[in-house]
Amino acid sequence: MPPTIVEVEGRKLKLSNLEKILYPAAGFTKGQVVDYYVRIAPVLLPHLAGRALTMKRYPEGVDHEYFFEKNAPMHRPDWVKTVPVWSEGNRRMVNYILANDLPTLVWIANLASIELHPSLSHSADIKTPTMIVFDLDPGPPANIVQCAQVGLWVREIFDHFGLQSFPKTSGSKGLQIYVPLNTKTSYEETKSFAHALARLLEQQHPDLVVSDMKKAVRTNKVFVDWSQNDEHKTTVSVYSLRARERPTVSTPVSWEEVEQALKKKDAARLVFEAKDVLARMEKMGDLFEPVQKLKQKLPQFEGLAGTPGKEPREKVATIAAQAETKPRPRTKAAAKTKATRATPKRRKI
Repeated sequence: MPPTIVEVEGRKLKLSNLEKILYPAAGFTKGQVVDYYVRIAPVLLPHLAGRALTMKRYPEGVDHEYFFEKNAPMHRPDWVKTVPVWSEGNRRMVNYILANDLPTLVWIANLASIELHPSLSHSADIKTPTMIVFDLDPGPPANIVQCAQVGLWVREIFDHFGLQSFPKTSGSKGLQIYVPLNTKTSYEETKSFAHALARLLEQQHPDLVVSDMKKAVRTNKVFVDWSQNDEHKTTVSVYSLRARERPTVSTPVSWEEVEQALKKKDAARLVFEAKDVLARMEKMGDLFEPVQKLKQKLPQFEGLAGTPGKEPREKVATIAAQAETKPRPRTKAAAKTKATRATPKRRKI
């Protein structure tokens, strides 16, 4: 079948194999992948713009081999913007794509890049993360319901410091908690803080939480993955499709939805496919919008980062002591956030 020529915001693109089924169990085609990304673009693009993007491509579909592509393909159109980033592993510059606009996003989707993994930094300041991220990964038979409980514990800790946090589903098995910073910090600080917080949760809830990466210790527990806070790692983008059996999406959710999933012990409440997310966008807008601009400072603790010889358990003790003595915030921003939270009614998938 000849390629389809489309014009997107003045750019001409050749779209190929739009009828190819990329999700066999759902009959979801490449054309539907492209269509989803076009329709979700108004809320997705602000989270991708200016960030080095790693593509996860599935040219033959989600049930076949995939590959990560960091270096922009040589055959890209000349209007696709890139940014050079030094790679320690490869000992050379890697030209990452910047998905700054709709034509670029459509071009990326046409490459069967089902998943989008942006940097936690803006390319203009690659050494400075704009957020701290906790990836909650359940070890079977635990599932996203147990992740909801751990996510609420993470929120409680940040509430004590007067910091807002925002949950989203991973689109796979787990839950992810984002704490926007958008202030001067470093990966050394965010990664050390995340590790200390993971250790704190493990200490407080040893029956459910683990901070160790070894898969052997994760059975029926939730691994709080602190290691994602690294210049050389990426986390799946909010609103990105996932390469699962069905076209699920990494979806921003309200804390009330997380609470209800835990209360009802219903994992299906936190599973959303492409069509669900588009409907949610129309009704709720972008629940993750504050992550882009909300300015918050990471709490500074003596010995948390950069102090040789400071044991993780001491760092944990410092966090625990300060969290327990600091009252919950009653700021106008927090009150406004609480007042505007709403749990939409939706059918189970």
